[in-house]
Amino acid sequence: MARTAQANQEKPARLDAEGWIAAAFDALADGGVGAVRVEPLAKALGITKGSFYWHFADRRALLDAMLTAWADGRTAAIREQATVRGAPEAVLGDLADLYTRHANVRGLTIELAIRSLARTEEAAAKAVRRVDRERLRQVSELFAALGWPGSHAQERAILFYSYLFGQSLLDAKIVPVAARDRAIRALIAPP
Repeated sequence: MARTAQANQEKPARLDAEGWIAAAFDALADGGVGAVRVEPLAKALGITKGSFYWHFADRRALLDAMLTAWADGRTAAIREQATVRGAPEAVLGDLADLYTRHANVRGLTIELAIRSLARTEEAAAKAVRRVDRERLRQVSELFAALGWPGSHAQERAILFYSYLFGQSLLDAKIVPVAARDRAIRALIAPP
């Protein structure tokens, strides 16, 4: 009887869907979409595959849940980050700092993996379009509030958004922080 009680205490609890999604994002960040596999995830979590199948029909369902979670999180983040808490120029500067000086390397790795997947898979492309649409809308509104007319505000938003992600790929020895600071100040200057 004591052995049964001990066995029950050592048996891992069932993981909820959010736990599986979080573990899948870790795998995605560490090894790309190919690393998001049920058996290795279960092994890493110390849990049975049965827990996975309690929440997801298959790997595709997990990937779809990840894409939804990613898109929901990114659209909520840009809405919060772009909320005008002062002058639009200051908010744009804060956004630039968030993606340049305080970049979340894990988050960027996940984003690049999802964008790579979007080149060959419609579900990922749909999630990326949703995020891009919201990011561009929010940033365009900030540029409009800064004084840029409609189409010019959208053009500035595209440049800003492209800069935020593109600058992370530049070698810091070639484009030092001071040069990046000047570039972003020029980009977010009022008309």
